[in-house]
This record gives sequence, structure tokens and C-alpha cells, in this order.
Amino acid sequence: MKMKAGRILLLLLCLNVVTFGVIAVPQTCPASDLESGCSDSEEWKGEFFPGIPKIKYEGPSSKNPLSFKWYNAEEEILGKKMKDWLRFSVAFWHTFRGTGGDPFGAPTKNWPWEDGTNSVAMAKRRMRANFEFINKLGVDRWCFHDRDIAPDGETLEESNKNLDEVVALAKELQGSKIRPLWGTAQVFLHPRYMHGGATSPEVGVYAYAAAQVKKAIEVTHYLGGENYVFWGGREGYQSLLNTDMGRELDHLARFLEAAVAYKKKIGFNGTLLIEPKPQEPTKHQYDWDAATSANFLRKYGLIGEFKLNIECNHATLSGHSCHHELETARLNGLLGNIDANTGDPQTGWDTDQFLTDIAEATLVMLTVVKNGGIAPGGFNFDAKLRRESTDVEDLFIAHISGMDTLARGLRNVVKLIEDGSLDELVRKRYESFDTEIGAHIEAGKGDFEYLEKKAIKWGEPRVPSAKQELAEMLFQSVL
Repeated sequence: MKMKAGRILLLLLCLNVVTFGVIAVPQTCPASDLESGCSDSEEWKGEFFPGIPKIKYEGPSSKNPLSFKWYNAEEEILGKKMKDWLRFSVAFWHTFRGTGGDPFGAPTKNWPWEDGTNSVAMAKRRMRANFEFINKLGVDRWCFHDRDIAPDGETLEESNKNLDEVVALAKELQGSKIRPLWGTAQVFLHPRYMHGGATSPEVGVYAYAAAQVKKAIEVTHYLGGENYVFWGGREGYQSLLNTDMGRELDHLARFLEAAVAYKKKIGFNGTLLIEPKPQEPTKHQYDWDAATSANFLRKYGLIGEFKLNIECNHATLSGHSCHHELETARLNGLLGNIDANTGDPQTGWDTDQFLTDIAEATLVMLTVVKNGGIAPGGFNFDAKLRRESTDVEDLFIAHISGMDTLARGLRNVVKLIEDGSLDELVRKRYESFDTEIGAHIEAGKGDFEYLEKKAIKWGEPRVPSAKQELAEMLFQSVL
């Protein structure tokens, strides 16, 4: 009886194996399959995102989460196609290197293509996943840090070799349509950069940072990148007691001057961008906000060589709105790119969430339209999934939501322009300057003696209402 039961159990087990062998055919190489060709990304043949179709525009009435409701790439708005106003980009580091880990918890993301290593083979596999994602999402641009796309080596030469190998694959996968919106060097993660790169008190670190940035500019140029970003996460101080701030700022300027010279030497025509951020990880960063960065560029004669990459979450960390930072950059002729994200008002750090606030997106697009667009810059989604979002499709849903939000913001700006009421309110508020004396003042001819005579002649001025509540009502009416 026991023998018969054993045979029945063995038969059931065999059927189970056959059943799973038929049904559970993996469409992607499983993370544990390191003995097969799947461990070498050059041999990868499966899909990374099986079951995810190419994302299409279906309109506002669609209930399909894997479709665009507001972003219609080819639709013309205000004389440009939507895709040319928005110029969307995928951030490699958040999308393919984000783990969901935080200071209080272990990583939560376990993507099926990851094998648990940081090898060159794994880097190539991620790169293939990146381009499948980009193609299915329907965007033409991506952004990267050098050490996110290729592993650090034991020496600078080995690191460069690793980067060259991965970049060669990226070049092949890009084809003629896709290119980097921008590239940058990760000059903040390695312990050598704990005091900064360009502002380190150690000259050897300064030289190493220069070599790393040199290589990153080269590969950005090789890949056809349109911009190159400097984010100074460690370029600042923790305490002024042990810091020569003047000397560090001078060193930073010399570093940026050298970058400008090298860019020109190799024929890279992309825009150099500085990304302001007030703090985190450093207590005080030298590129605190747009105004501080603009002043730095003017002081050191770099104002014509750089523009700014404004990140919305960095704006709020500096005590400003994203709209304020964008307008400050625009009015200084420095608006070069936008890192599209947002923070949580109840959280005091850089949470890098996808921008889904329609009102904020409308304000952002108001500046972009006033600027006539932001090309050769664009909108880079420097945003990551929440720690608790762990499905592969969440990567698509998050980007779709961010793209739709900004597209809806652009559509709202059209409504504001067509209605004209808000513009008229602003015009009327300043109409006293649309006079002969106003023109006199704005032309720089309103000296104090002249203005004193006018003040005596006119007496106490009448001060009209600012109509802020009406302005807010008009703005809200288009949302």
C-alpha cells in the first residue's frame, strides 16, 4: 500500500513539473539563471517588460492605466508639437538603479533582470532594459551618471574601460533617433569625494574629479548628448570653522573654466548646466538656488558658458516654489533644463516624487511657454517609485502619470492665453508705467530730483488693489 501511494505521489510530482514547464515559460531571463547565456547581456533575447505594450494616446476618457490621457506627442499646440515643447527624458539612475532602500530599510525592488552583481555584464543587461523601456514609453531621450551605467573599477583606467564597453552598447541601442538629454559624472558617492570634488581640500581628489568629468563629457559627446550637468552634492561645507569658503569657491570656478575649455577643445556643442540645490547631502551647497548660482556665474565670468537645470524638489528645499526658481532662471537668461519631480510638504528632504500636481505643472509650463520652450533642454524625470511600489508596470505608470500631468499643464496654459483675463489683470496692475513718466523711469532717466518734483505735484498716490484673489480664481478656472 505504501509502495502504491509512493508511485501515485511520484506521478503527481512529475505531472506538476510538466505543467509548470509548459505554463511558466519565462519571457525574461530569471535572476537565478546565471549558468545560461542570460548571464551575458550580449546574449539576451527575451523581453524585459513582457505584457507591456507600446504606450499610446487614448484621450481623457480612457481608463487604461497604460495609456496617455493628455500627452499626444504629435499634436500641435502653440505652433509646436507636444513632444517638442516637453522633450521628455528617462533618468537611468532612478529607473534602473533605484532599489527602494532608505536609511531605515533594506531595498524593496527585485527586478527580474537583476542578478545581484554590479558587473559589466549586468550593466549591459540594464542598458538593454533601459532602451526597451524608452521605446515602449515612446520618448527619445535619457539621462545618466557615469557610475550608474557602468561599474567603478579598481583604477581610473579600469573604470574608463568599463564605461567605454557599456557606452559602446548604448550607442548601438540608441540608433539614430534616441540620444541623451544630458550626461554627468557621479562625483559624490565614492568615499574619495566626502569633502567634495572640485572643492575638496585635497589636490589629488580635485585632479581625480577632473579626470572623471573629462571622461563623462567625452562619452556624453560620443552618444550625441545635448547637455552636460554639474550637480554639486558634495560641493559645499558642513562647518565654516574648518572651511576656507573663498578658496573653495575659487577652486570650483577654476574647475568649471577647465570644463568649458575641454568642451570646446573636443567640439562638444551641448549646453553646460549647473543644478542648484541648497543642501543634502552637504549641510550647505554652494549652488544653493537659482539666484545664488547666477551670481556665482557672473562673479567668475561664466554667465555665457552655463545655464541652469532647475529641479522642482530642490526649489522647495531652498524655500522657494518651483515656479519662482524657473522664473528666476528665465529672467536671467539661464533656463536650460527642468528635472521634473516634486517633494512631500510634510517631509523635509529630497523625496524625488513624480510630479502629479496639475496646478504646479501649469505654473511650470507657463514659464516654459514664456521662454519659448527649453530646447536643447527638456524635462528629465528625476523621480523614483515609492519604496512600496514594486511591480515592473509601476515604472510605466509613474512615467505616464508624470508625462500626462505636464501635458495637461501645457493645455491649461493654452486656456489661460486664449482667455487673456489673467494677462490683462497683470497688465492693468502696471499700467501707470505705460505713460510718459513710466517710460522715462524704465529708460533709466528718472533721477531723484525729477521724481521728487513729480511726487510734490501729484501729492499722496492712490494705491489700487492687487486683486490676488481674482488672479487665483482665474488661474484655478483652467485647471
